[in-house]
Order: sequence, then C-alpha cells, then structure tokens
Amino acid sequence: MTDYEENKSINKPFTLFNNETGQSIEIPILSGTEGPNVLDIRSLYKETGMFTYDPGFTSTASCESSITYIDGNKGILRHRGYDINDLATNSDFLEVCYLLLHGDLPSPTDKIKFENVISNHTMLHEQIMDLYTGFRRDAHPMAIMVGVVGALSAFYHDSTDFSDINQRMIACHRLIGKIATIGAMAYKYSVGQPFVHPRNELSYVENFLHMTFSVPTEKYRLNPIISKAMDRFFILHADHEQNASTSTVRLAGSSGANPFACIAAGIASLWGPAHGGANEAVIKMLEEIKDIKNIPEFLNKAKDKNDPFRLMGFGHRVYKNYDPRANVMKKSAHLVLEELNMLDDPLLKIALELEKIALQDTYFIEKKLYPNVDFYSGIFLKSLGFPTSMFTVLFAIGRTVGWVSQWKEMIEDPINKIGRPRQLYKGKNSRNYQNVDSRDKRSIFQWLWKK
Repeated sequence: MTDYEENKSINKPFTLFNNETGQSIEIPILSGTEGPNVLDIRSLYKETGMFTYDPGFTSTASCESSITYIDGNKGILRHRGYDINDLATNSDFLEVCYLLLHGDLPSPTDKIKFENVISNHTMLHEQIMDLYTGFRRDAHPMAIMVGVVGALSAFYHDSTDFSDINQRMIACHRLIGKIATIGAMAYKYSVGQPFVHPRNELSYVENFLHMTFSVPTEKYRLNPIISKAMDRFFILHADHEQNASTSTVRLAGSSGANPFACIAAGIASLWGPAHGGANEAVIKMLEEIKDIKNIPEFLNKAKDKNDPFRLMGFGHRVYKNYDPRANVMKKSAHLVLEELNMLDDPLLKIALELEKIALQDTYFIEKKLYPNVDFYSGIFLKSLGFPTSMFTVLFAIGRTVGWVSQWKEMIEDPINKIGRPRQLYKGKNSRNYQNVDSRDKRSIFQWLWKK
C-alpha cells in the first residue's frame, strides 16, 4: 500500500494527459486540515519519466507539517491552531516555545518546568566564549552567530544523536536557551563591552535585555513595557511555515546533519536581505529619505517601474492582505516610542509619516502594499538602541524555536527522505575533450587584463 493510499484525506484523482504520447496518468489529491489540496507527484517520474518545474518551490509542498498554518489571502497566521494575535496578546514567548515544540499550550506545572529547563541551558561553555575573540570587532553579528552556533556541536556530543528522543529534546532546549546568550554576546563583542552572564531569576526576555544592555559599573533597570514588547517581538517571529531559512534547516537536517549545524545553516539563510534582513533595509531606506518633505518624491519613485528604488517594509510575498503580525508590532512600537519619549526622533518621524501617507495612498491600497512586520520591527528595534546589524540577530533568536520545532518534526516523520531537488538542464550536450594546445586561443578572461 502506498503512502497516499494510507492517507484518509484523498479526493478524486487528478488526470494528467500527454497530447504527444496519448499517455494519461492519475495523480492522487491529498487534503490537509486547511488550505489548498495537494497533487501527490511522488510517483510522477517513475510513471512518466518527467519532473515538475517550479523555481523557488512556490507551488510545491516539500513536507507535511502540523506546526504553522498561513493563509496569505486572508491574512491568517496560526501556530498549532492558535491565532498569532491571541498568542502575542495573551501569551509569553516561552509558552509559545512549548506550544511549537509539543503541540499544546503547557499546563501550569509544565510551564514552570519548561521555564526552569530553558533557564538552566542559557549558560555557555567558557571555551565557547573564547571563540568570539577570533572575530574582528567590526564583524557582522550574524557572522558570529553562524560560527558560534555551528561550533556548539563540538561542545555537546551528548545531544547530537537525534535518533534518541532524549538527545533530541536536550538539543532543542539547549538551542532555545543558548541562542539569546549567543546573540547578546555578539552585541557585546561588537561594542567592546564585557560579556554579561545570564541570571536564572529573570524571565527569558528580561535575561536577554540584561545580558545585552547592562554593564558592570551600574545597575540595569528593566522596563516592563520594553520587556513585554520584546517578548511580543520574539513571539511574532517564532515560526512562519516553510520559508527560506526553515526550508534550509529541514534540507540540512534531511542529510542527517546534527541539529546545531542545521540551525547554523538556517541562520546563514536568514541573513539574506530578502529574508531576515528586511527590517534592516527599512532603516536604510528611511535614512535615504532623510526628511519628511522628501516622502512624496520617494513614493513616486516607488511607483515608477523603471526606478530601482523600492519601498521596503511594505507588502509581503505570502500575505496578499494585511500581515497579521504587523498590527501587534505596530502597537508595540508605538508604546515603546511613547515610553522612551522618542516620538520626535527625526528618523522615526519619517517612518510614522510614511506609514500614514502610504495607508491613504490609492496606489498602495489597490496593490495591497500594507506595512508589514518588518517595517514596524525596524522602527521598534532602532528605538531600543539596537544597531541595524543586530536586527537579523534578534530575528534569529525568536525564530530558533521554529527551526528546532520544524527540525524535530522532520526527524520524527516516518516518511522523511533526504532532500534532492531535480533540475531542468539547459547546458551543453555531450562534447569531446580537447587537449589544451588544440583549444580556441581566445580567453574569456580578457576583461581582467584591461586597464
């Protein structure tokens, strides 16, 4: 019996007909809990000798998952069935971590136990901290994150055998607990300040803020409004289905790589400006605009298809409606700006005015180019004093729980296979080898020698 015959959610098969050969095959249709049906093409190559062509895999389901559901047209984002707005408003980050890992919200007892487990994994091995000194002081914090997270596998050999469920969970807990410490230390190293060790009596977010901003010379005062806003930031970035970095983690994990290496691969993917670097690009755009009076000019540039300028932080590849995370992030950003008396900051004033004008502009309304979570998170993080180079690091801290949850789900999937995408080959046909003396004397590198 095939896998799709075992799946009870099968609809009437889809018939594929080849006009050239007269061949027809039936492709099973699978149904998920929600979302569009899926054509099961696992036997397509075997039966037809053909692959499908889908650059970017935008029409391909690479796996079966029960963690996150997105409906981009309706602006829906749910984790294990819970709406993201409900979680961000009523829950806290570690509770969401438990939900993503285990499938349900924790009981009061389990919540306390889980918080204690994560707190007990926040410290780093002393030799890991020595790794930081191998980087230049001006190294990008994401470069440090990739290196240090990848190096964890050299220190924790007791949690790299993922066939053991206990080792799998220890690895997940270690990564969630240590990623905040690694990120905070990347910041400290970049500004030349001493590392601050974690404190178990603080909450996850309070601990992160303390490790990031406290200094030995004075007492650091935690602000509950800022702590809550930071907690929401992590919740909003915890998971987002099969995006580029999550797919990278799954692909790396499918080869049997250890979990620390897989998460390092995810961090590297997140570093790209088209993915996790979008909120950093928002601030750069605001700096380019320079003044409120220049906003109309830049909006016109954004509307001009021939102009390379793009309005960063507006619209989303998945959401064709309002990004469901954006409204929560917007409220948090405004609360923090008000708390810090920063509503008069020149760059932030540009952002707020740009938001106001774009939401009223017919062009952006018709194209549904609403401000997304990256637009507001960039403003929020800048107001807290984070340099733009740290923005993607903060994204990675929040997303780590999503990565480990997706990795864990993949490892436990009975039909898990090593990822091996196919290709449409457009290169040369078979050619005879020529000795170097008989080859064309022209050089393709002539441009290198031009002065």
